[in-house]
Amino acid sequence: MIFSELYCAYYNTVAAIISRIIKGGCSEKDLQQIVRGRAFGESALTIIPSLKNEKWQLIHDDMTTPLTHQPTMPLTVMQKRWLKAISLDPRMKLFGVKFPDLDDIEPLFTPEDYCIYDQYSDGDPYEDEGYIRQFRVVLQAIREKSQIKFEMTNRRGNTMFVRCRPLRLEYSEKDDKFRVITVGNRFVSTVNLARMRSCVLDHGKQQLYGGESEIKYETVTVRILDERNALERFMLHFAHFEKQAEKLDEKHYLVKIRYDRRDESEMVIRILSFGPMAEVIDSDAFRNLIMEKLKKQKSCGLK
Repeated sequence: MIFSELYCAYYNTVAAIISRIIKGGCSEKDLQQIVRGRAFGESALTIIPSLKNEKWQLIHDDMTTPLTHQPTMPLTVMQKRWLKAISLDPRMKLFGVKFPDLDDIEPLFTPEDYCIYDQYSDGDPYEDEGYIRQFRVVLQAIREKSQIKFEMTNRRGNTMFVRCRPLRLEYSEKDDKFRVITVGNRFVSTVNLARMRSCVLDHGKQQLYGGESEIKYETVTVRILDERNALERFMLHFAHFEKQAEKLDEKHYLVKIRYDRRDESEMVIRILSFGPMAEVIDSDAFRNLIMEKLKKQKSCGLK
């Protein structure tokens, strides 16, 4: 693993304890607070006894340390190469993340090293300065729980002026687009960020309220024929979905996936991308959507 929260938690926690002791005035209560704040719930049962009985030989029983310098955790060359690769993703510019000291580092991989075969080619313009500016305004409003005003073009090509409160940003891997989930405006609840022409924070006195509409979930059951590594590819493709998998025999598996009903069209395309290796056996409504999609493809001469 290049980075791992699981394996780094103990190291970071002990480093924080040593730094606190070097600064002076660290009690056992302070030590427990550091462990609770940086590690896991049960970590106090391991970290504190190991330090107190000098099993790790980092802290004396009088709450002092033989170390004179605060611990540091410099990045390895492999970690820097991974960060350099991530910095090449155009979406990183949206968040204004800085990657210092990587100029002379060779990236672990580049965008030319991989191909996303089932993604639309008309994704959001991540290099566009206006798009970046709109994205950062929306992100700031979400973090500050404030409101925004923006001008947008709707599906019919008409201009709309909207005032709302953004709740969160969602990214569609299939569409390669960001969308904003909002409340406070009865005409607009979900907006493709690329449709925004301008966007500013709204500091008006009138506060917009409202809750997000309840998400309606559906379940689709797919039978996987595990040939050409189909099962592994399928599980990776739907890694961020709630799902259950069951082995039927040596080559067949049953996978149930729970999805947001608003993303049903995208789910159809995703499952169809696995061809004959994936068969929808439930629900009937989803099977009908698959058949309709296939009929449309056949009518267009697609195979």
